[in-house]
Amino acid sequence: MPAKDTFDRPEPGVPSRGVTVRVVIYPGEDGYVVAECPELPGCASQGRTRDDALANIREAIEGWLDVEAATGSEASRRPIEIIELAV
Repeated sequence: MPAKDTFDRPEPGVPSRGVTVRVVIYPGEDGYVVAECPELPGCASQGRTRDDALANIREAIEGWLDVEAATGSEASRRPIEIIELAV
């Protein structure tokens, strides 16, 4: 089944601030699904399923952006580039 979230189109029915960030998803050692947002230092979450992890990281990103708005600074964001590298 294809992933619901895409870089180009927000997930239908989910409110958006108009901010697009990249999220990395991978299996955790404890059987949970881990979701991290490398652009936002320290912004990570997990869930029992992929959908849970996405809902949780969305909430974590919202919180991160709220703190950023309260402090009035985007200085802590990191520019990233995600590539595939054949080795």
